[in-house]
Amino acid sequence: MPKSSASTDHPIFTSIEHEIIILYAVWDMIGEMANFDMFEKLASLENTNLMFSTSTHTRLFNVLLVDFLSSPQKDRSRGALPFGLPPTPKSGRPSDNTYLYYLREICKSPRFGGDTGQLFSAVKSFCDWLDTECLVEKVWLAEISVSVNVRASRLSLLKICGNIGKHNFSRLEANVGEIARILASSGAPIDEQQAFLALPSFYEWFHRNFFVYHSSTIAEFLNNLRWAIFRYLQQEFSRSYINRPAGRTRITVPPFSGPSTSMEPQRSLQSSSRRPVPRFRWYTRSR
Repeated sequence: MPKSSASTDHPIFTSIEHEIIILYAVWDMIGEMANFDMFEKLASLENTNLMFSTSTHTRLFNVLLVDFLSSPQKDRSRGALPFGLPPTPKSGRPSDNTYLYYLREICKSPRFGGDTGQLFSAVKSFCDWLDTECLVEKVWLAEISVSVNVRASRLSLLKICGNIGKHNFSRLEANVGEIARILASSGAPIDEQQAFLALPSFYEWFHRNFFVYHSSTIAEFLNNLRWAIFRYLQQEFSRSYINRPAGRTRITVPPFSGPSTSMEPQRSLQSSSRRPVPRFRWYTRSR
């Protein structure tokens, strides 16, 4: 029976179950983005750039990326994160409010006993890149006749574009406020109404130009994370995978003191770790 707290019927998850949940969630999200439905197949794995299959795939990738660059959503009635996950820090670097924060915590206290060196390096590289403030010169917002050199973190710009691609303007008030804040800090203060009017031009600049330009770099970071998770799980997979005659196999799952809902992610993770994905090296790496 799953453990429950004294004051609620919600189950209590253990630290190893939290790790399984995060690794499975990250693996699943990366798989939705970094695949050959989303991108055209490559003739070579070295010195190349990725091309999206269609403009629809370009938009979808940006939308899915926003989910990865966010933290798990709280239950509105309880104000708690799903599966009893700990909240991300309220202050700190921007990438702390993403799933990368949880991967970084796994590197600090790994529960499966594997080597986290490659995972730590992949997480740090992506976080450093996302948190870096970049300069986009001569951005022209035609609807409000404003030309500005925009300074903002890559993370902020990518999330705003993904949200614009996902939502109707009537659901973008928070993003509109962020656009106004970015432009004000870049020396071009505007009001909320102007920010709403400028949404089409902002999306044109930062989705069709900025995001597309960086898409190969982003896919490389994601693929490196996937490979790092694959490497980290190899020790546990070797322990639990049993090869039997006649092609039958079995994956043993260690006993858990918490809810059984974490066992399926455990099995899926171990099964997925048998299927390595191609490792790519992009021709350009934007810094």
